[in-house]
Amino acid sequence: MYSKNEIIDILKDNTIDKEIFSLADSIRKKYVGDEVHLRGLIEFSNICKCNCKYCGLQFSNNKIERYRISPENIVLYAKKAVDMGYKTVVLQSGEDAFFKTEILCEIIEKIKNLGVALTLSIGERPYNDYKAFKQAGADRYLIRIETTDRNLYKSLHPNMSFENRLRCLDDLKNLGYEVGTGCLVGLPEQSLESLADDILFFKKIDADMIGIGPFIPHPQTPLANSQIGDFNLALKVMALTRIILKNINIPATTAMETLNPNGRIIALQSGANVVMPNVTTTEYRAKYEIYPGKICINENPEKCRNCIGAKIKSIGRTVSEDYGFRVR
Repeated sequence: MYSKNEIIDILKDNTIDKEIFSLADSIRKKYVGDEVHLRGLIEFSNICKCNCKYCGLQFSNNKIERYRISPENIVLYAKKAVDMGYKTVVLQSGEDAFFKTEILCEIIEKIKNLGVALTLSIGERPYNDYKAFKQAGADRYLIRIETTDRNLYKSLHPNMSFENRLRCLDDLKNLGYEVGTGCLVGLPEQSLESLADDILFFKKIDADMIGIGPFIPHPQTPLANSQIGDFNLALKVMALTRIILKNINIPATTAMETLNPNGRIIALQSGANVVMPNVTTTEYRAKYEIYPGKICINENPEKCRNCIGAKIKSIGRTVSEDYGFRVR
């Protein structure tokens, strides 16, 4: 286990990058194997009550065309994902008030009847909502902390509470979810010290899934003119997360590939073991623009599935046939 100062020193030292990436890959191989878990991602609403300064879906962005997929069509997308061979479906959206607890529980129950694992990524909710979703069959919940620097968090999340974010993670853990979180790398005013704190936070809460991606400024947000995050630094934060939390699931995020044409494959060779292809059709993909330049927005779901499957095979890895729960 590295200390905070050791993590900072590693993040500073670019001469050992290959060594760190190689170590992360060997630990990935030892603890979670060569199988890559594919999760079928359904981005079902880009309507959001929040105003996070880095996110293109923020409430104040009046240039975005909003959409909401009906509950019936969400289930149809899930059925298509199952037909394509996905063992996990991920439901992701902005914090959309239309989707009341009862509506979501009905969707969850119908998708679980398809015989898949189900991940939710729908933001901050009261404890009783999380409890209801779990009872309806939800297996995993992803809620990224984005940064553990309280002052930075406060400046980036108007009218939101760092303490409430922690409460959500704690509630989810207590309810028996597999809990996912993660961070953005390269945020304005973010330090290497705070990135080290992020990694140690993941360890402290024993998160089951960690998503790490570079910050990419969106032109319709207050951070439009900020510097873009560094791909290599994001990759190193991800690799160190693998080294420290050996048996967790780590996605090769699409933001990595937005900055580097081979970003997801490089991530898979540096500690990652999960990919989340989009199973939403092209009419919605471009509208779910958290950051600009997102890959594959004009490709149909079948093509995305076949493309990433071929890439995984090209590096000597295989697509998993199981549900991809964390193996302790």
